[in-house]
Amino acid sequence: MARVIGIGETVFDILFKNGQPVKAVPGGSVYNSIISLGRVGAAASFISEVGDDNIGQIILSHLKDSGVDASAVCSFTGGKSPLALAFLNERNDAEYLFYKDYPNNRLEVEFPTIEPGDIVLYGSYFVLNPVLREKTKAFLEYAHERGALLYYDINFRKNHVHERIKLSEALIENLEFADIVRGSADDFNYLYEMTSADKIYKEKIRFYSPNFIFTSGDGDVRLFTKGHEATFPVKKVNVVSTVGAGDNFNAGVVYGLLKAGVDRESLSQLTPQDWNGILSCGLDFSAHACELIENYVDKEWAANYIKC
Repeated sequence: MARVIGIGETVFDILFKNGQPVKAVPGGSVYNSIISLGRVGAAASFISEVGDDNIGQIILSHLKDSGVDASAVCSFTGGKSPLALAFLNERNDAEYLFYKDYPNNRLEVEFPTIEPGDIVLYGSYFVLNPVLREKTKAFLEYAHERGALLYYDINFRKNHVHERIKLSEALIENLEFADIVRGSADDFNYLYEMTSADKIYKEKIRFYSPNFIFTSGDGDVRLFTKGHEATFPVKKVNVVSTVGAGDNFNAGVVYGLLKAGVDRESLSQLTPQDWNGILSCGLDFSAHACELIENYVDKEWAANYIKC
């Protein structure tokens, strides 16, 4: 099985329910995906940064404990590992407050070697951030040139709406690198004030990447490819937290790609039946994550899942 390499932020999530903290766990959108992929036995690596502090050590230990190679995670001095406060509402959806204290020099790491057939997972503000853009763009260019399959989760949050014009060039570059784009209804509402999946694909995605997955919370998942469209209902579960729902959907899709041996060259040859199997993995991972207060699949579920 090929490797999956994630690049994204790390934060320490403190989850609140009814005004009280109920759980504290390492997090970050791509981080959550990579943890789940490590737990289902994927050869997973992560590129990121943490503070040289107690929280940073917890995050590094958590990566190792989940089977993820953390050799490209930078431990910086002169700052602190970031915190994210997640406030769960009556639907167990989260609103966030972020606390960050970064040094001037960031992401001082040597990127891992990429081989044809590897999958690179990237997304969120981390790969749009002007402070990091030179380095993140260089890595994405390198991965593309080396023949990796690039999966882009847009994950554009409300607190960056005021920057959307400034970030538009980086966003388009990220779309151009992508072989598969995943975006949520919230992403496109914040970016373009658009909610129609069909219109978004035709006007904002198709020109850059032919493969698009649209999610909308507990609404149907839509798939668009060059010659195929499909709709997938999400699984109905007892929702405890939606914090890791989208991240684990990404993890499941990537796991499905790895399991099927899909690389960039074979991606365009997938049949509707192939896509059904791959998207089913995404729906399985997401549904399970919603039943937990953590941000990723648990180890027991992961061990049973890979036996199926």
